[in-house]
Amino acid sequence: MPNNKHRPSLNDLSVFLAVSTAGGFRLAAKRLGMSPSTVSETVSRLEAEIGTPLLTRTTRSVMPTNAGLVLAARLAPLLAEAAAAVDDAASLSGRVHGLLKLNVPGAVMVDILPPLIDRFLDRHPDARMEVMVDDRLIDVTAAGCDAGIRYGEYLAQDMIAIPIGPRRQWAALAAAPSYLARRGEPTHPRDLMDHDCIRTRFSSGALTEWTFVRDGEQVIVDPPGRLTVGTAGAAAAIGHAKAGQGLIMTFLNWLAPSFSDGGLRPVLRDWWPPFDGPRLYFSSRFMPAPLRAFITLVEEEGRHPRIRTSSPMETPPETAPE
Repeated sequence: MPNNKHRPSLNDLSVFLAVSTAGGFRLAAKRLGMSPSTVSETVSRLEAEIGTPLLTRTTRSVMPTNAGLVLAARLAPLLAEAAAAVDDAASLSGRVHGLLKLNVPGAVMVDILPPLIDRFLDRHPDARMEVMVDDRLIDVTAAGCDAGIRYGEYLAQDMIAIPIGPRRQWAALAAAPSYLARRGEPTHPRDLMDHDCIRTRFSSGALTEWTFVRDGEQVIVDPPGRLTVGTAGAAAAIGHAKAGQGLIMTFLNWLAPSFSDGGLRPVLRDWWPPFDGPRLYFSSRFMPAPLRAFITLVEEEGRHPRIRTSSPMETPPETAPE
């Protein structure tokens, strides 16, 4: 016999997922452009159709039940795929439609990713972008993102990674001329233990590591930080270094402008460690039209970089600005 049981609509399922993701009816209603009462009624209707509670409601919060968690986990990729299918169909006209959502570390938001964002938006006026800046190593798919940018971290088997930005970068140590005049200049990384240092801390709580390399020798130091600043405040940390508060170690391309204007001086230059530049990574199984268009742009930039090779981002230490 045919199954005549009424199936919930995709619209009702989308409303439930929005409430589950937002953690409440009011916020979900705001995001959906609906009234809170309509959102609540929709979820109640869905629960009646399925025959089980999906949300636990209290005066202070709305939490998914076990059944709600299972349904939300299955719905999220399916609805994302449905939205991508619609965007792909619209994009067959030759104009890219839809949202591209990226998860990236703050390190690429200074001078690597912003120019690419501008070029992407200029090239595809019907596309939209959302950039989640987060230094934690999260699952980009679980976070609802299409792709992520990482520095050399382990990638799952079904992920593809391509270079984005400079292929090679350096960490550099610097200090203000006033600080070096007052405290002297270290001659070996171990000397940093006796200096004032400005450290940066990831949102996970870990301090950024100070590693130095020369002629095959690697030295890792963990100097006490007279000032410690979260990685999101890296620009402020550089400002404090320019004010003479201590030595700072960070990306060479971040420090290069201060080397050029004399606000900072390179320190222990022949010990600066190189590392591979960032990579854009994404699932090989799910590639909506906006992501494909962004990948094309990144690959074009890789073949014909607009960043000149003399840029401080890719300049080896021996030719970096004084």
